[in-house]
Amino acid sequence: MLAWKIGLLKGSVRRTSKDIFKMQLSHTVSAMSVAFDDPNLVSSAGLVPVLVLARRCGLHNAAGDSLTVPSPNAAVKTAAIVAGMVAGADSIDDLDRLRHGGMGRLFAGIRAPSTLGTFLRAFSYGHVRQLDKVAAGLLVRLAGHTPLLRDADRVTFVDIDDTVKPTYGYAKQGAGYGYTHVKGLNALVGTLSTPTSAPVIAATRLRKGSTSSPRGAASFVAATLATARRCGATGLVLARMDSAFYTADVVAAVRRAGARFSITARLNASVRAAIGQIPDKAWTPIHYPNAVWDEQAGGWVSDAEVAETSYTAFASRGPAQQVTARLIARRVKLLPPAGTDQPALIEGYRYHAVFTDSALSMLQAETCHRCHAIVEHVLADLKGGPLAHLPSGKFAANAAWLTLAAIAHNLTRAAGCLASVFHATARPATIRDQLINLPARIATSARRLTLHLPTGWRWEHPWRAIIAAVT
Repeated sequence: MLAWKIGLLKGSVRRTSKDIFKMQLSHTVSAMSVAFDDPNLVSSAGLVPVLVLARRCGLHNAAGDSLTVPSPNAAVKTAAIVAGMVAGADSIDDLDRLRHGGMGRLFAGIRAPSTLGTFLRAFSYGHVRQLDKVAAGLLVRLAGHTPLLRDADRVTFVDIDDTVKPTYGYAKQGAGYGYTHVKGLNALVGTLSTPTSAPVIAATRLRKGSTSSPRGAASFVAATLATARRCGATGLVLARMDSAFYTADVVAAVRRAGARFSITARLNASVRAAIGQIPDKAWTPIHYPNAVWDEQAGGWVSDAEVAETSYTAFASRGPAQQVTARLIARRVKLLPPAGTDQPALIEGYRYHAVFTDSALSMLQAETCHRCHAIVEHVLADLKGGPLAHLPSGKFAANAAWLTLAAIAHNLTRAAGCLASVFHATARPATIRDQLINLPARIATSARRLTLHLPTGWRWEHPWRAIIAAVT
């Protein structure tokens, strides 16, 4: 692999025209040999502080106390799956990455992938809910032991969104075609973040692929907000969602929890009528610091106008379910179709509306709502990591896998917060590459294990910071 990546050059080192050395192998292939014979090497030394942090925050005890899965050593197997995910496993077979070299000397309870797969298939829906409780409790304790949610006592953002994870074949229970017209399973995710911290996952729920986005969303939002309060969100809590969750039940759940809401409003007839009553002089021009991609026009939009009015939503419901709040509208001039040079045939605007009871100013509230897109980063991190596959044909096993992926995400994020300011907001893949998958050689002296790590490792100081924080 090394040869293909950087090339093989034989003979003396040659200089480029700018007198710069080219990167190349220092020996020819014939002068090299390879042997997989060192039982003291490990490839993921960064798992040591991460699993110490997990134990300190009660992952093992909570799993042992809460899970009633008919499988022995449920807590040990739970920790083994989470450890594999933190190291980069995205399928059951990938969990075998824990069984190599000196890993058995560093960690107890490593299990074969077949054993862990059998464990997952033993889950029922009730067991998944027990695992959800373990995940929520772990997040609460992580927030107390690490600076995971800085300034949560001032402002906390709760972002709710769902995504369809594609599946293939006919063996996946619950797979179906949903709003994306792609066959798969629907994952509902709730995240917590603050203006100074990256998002963590507060709740997850796997649903049938054919389910609609708002199905069961009210109870899910209530559970996510309850976890946010337990994590120290004692100040303003703002729940942000897109138009799929624009329902009376969801808004009622947010208000019962004592939080504020900011939800994209569907452009139905009554919303359009309310926007149409806004006078032209009330529109305030804004300029995006970074242009916004417009799917319909197929181009970048950097200018728009914003205005607001009062609006009563869900008027078809009873008086107790009707909600009067602010309707903040953003309008953008119609652009010609993508790939054409002709001007727009019709002069006018396209509108985007936000229904909110936020106390922020109009421009602040509109900007804050657009930041709801941060949840897409979390979904991308999951799909680029442990959720690259839903590895089982059993629905409950995949639901448990999703919850375990959330636990691994939060542990990785907590480790980054302990490491450095940069890693506190870095992508989990970056944290994994720089701090988790770190090679080491184990040596024993006077009944004490010593990890010999590479000299000149660029991220030595952040790694030492994690060790210092957990020991």
